[in-house]
Amino acid sequence: MLLVLLSLAALCWSAMPGEPTIQCGSETGPSPEWMVQHNLTPGDLRDLRVELAKTSAATEDYSILMNISWILRADASIRLLKATKICVTGKNNFQSYACVRCNYTEAFQSQTRPSGGKWTFSYVGFPVELSTLYLIGAHNIPNANMNEDSPSLSVNFTSPGCLDHIMKYKKKCIKAGNLWDPNITACKKNEKMVEVNFTTSSLGNRYTVLIQQSTRIWFSQVFENKTKRSSIAILVTEESEGAVVQLIPYFPTCGNDCIRRKGTVVLCPKTIVPFPPDNNRSVLGGWLPLLLSLLLVATMVLVFGIYLMWRHEKIKNTSLPTTRLLPLIKVLVVHPSEICFHHTVCYFTEFLQNNCRSEVILEKWQKKKIAEMGPVQWLTTQKKAADKVIFLLSNDANAMCDDTCGHNEDSPSENSQDLFPLAFNLFCSDLSSQTHLHKYIVVCFRGADPKDNYSALHVCPKFHLMKDAAALQTQLLCATQHMSVGKWSQVCHSSCSPL
Repeated sequence: MLLVLLSLAALCWSAMPGEPTIQCGSETGPSPEWMVQHNLTPGDLRDLRVELAKTSAATEDYSILMNISWILRADASIRLLKATKICVTGKNNFQSYACVRCNYTEAFQSQTRPSGGKWTFSYVGFPVELSTLYLIGAHNIPNANMNEDSPSLSVNFTSPGCLDHIMKYKKKCIKAGNLWDPNITACKKNEKMVEVNFTTSSLGNRYTVLIQQSTRIWFSQVFENKTKRSSIAILVTEESEGAVVQLIPYFPTCGNDCIRRKGTVVLCPKTIVPFPPDNNRSVLGGWLPLLLSLLLVATMVLVFGIYLMWRHEKIKNTSLPTTRLLPLIKVLVVHPSEICFHHTVCYFTEFLQNNCRSEVILEKWQKKKIAEMGPVQWLTTQKKAADKVIFLLSNDANAMCDDTCGHNEDSPSENSQDLFPLAFNLFCSDLSSQTHLHKYIVVCFRGADPKDNYSALHVCPKFHLMKDAAALQTQLLCATQHMSVGKWSQVCHSSCSPL
């Protein structure tokens, strides 16, 4: 009897219709239902959402796709629904377009799921590129008849850059070092030396290690093209505990704009060598003459090493005062508001500070003074105080502000919007005077030239970075010499001519 009841239950269960699922495939052209006249058609979708999804076909072979989910509207027209079509249009350097049709495997018998929730489905597909605007549109099938309003739903989605926790797995981001973990450790060996350890990457072969404490910077370079643990000792001239360590990689895909890693200098741990227990005095007595001989040799080596260190410190201390007496050159940097402050202006400022002994003046760092003095008075005061005025230009799309720059409440775009043309108009009279012309420099990225509105800048010395980095460094370092303005112009003007 029990067996008969179980058979009847299984037969009834198999006769009940299953819940609808979806089967999706590409459909770029119009749907066949569009060519047929329908008495009734389903309504539009209730909700449409897009997010990123990471898939891995093999080890370190990642693909970033769209995870598109939609909710059906709970009304009687759901019984007419056969499929949902989704089309994606991408707009970046070139436009892309693709559509997919998701057929429902069963006819809908109710407006909601048997559990009471709304009918929700999702599709993972459509590859996502970096920093691209996508328009995602979806509509139900059968479509509305010709010359009738076709209900549909669409959303915009902008994919993030390499700093996103999912997009960093894109192949381009991986080649730029986004997954590289250098595991930086830095410790103070003594008052004059800091030891920095980090793991290099096979993506590049050159690294710069910077130690910054207040206004002082010390640096060194490491050359290694394999993944290995590297160690470098950097000489310092001031207290270094708590100083910031910056590791700057140079990879082919990102060049000088690769993501920097940071660390902090701490005290090196003291190594304690345990003394072996004295288990056998007779054995120790037999080894005592040998131990005494080794101790004598070690003492002689130690004394000789101390003598060499004393000579090294003496030579070093005699040369340091000359370096410390070199004055810093004050440089006022003005730039158009469209240049990305984080990716271009900040890196250029670091180049001036690290390589040209420059004290940089930027309006971004003196907002309070500008508000108190007014932009005209502030620019006039800074021009008198500065040894050099640099007009920073760029026509590189990577240097312009985009989503990878990041926009926040400290963004300089509003405060620096009018300072560049204002500075040009204030300083323009100096450009026609040979007495004052030596004070102005134009620095360009990627072959940029002054616009027609600023054509007067053509008379200024012009440098292209990074091609003319050495010439620019020579030009600025000349200004640190203790000589009159006339002598400075005669000695240095030849090395500063436009290239």
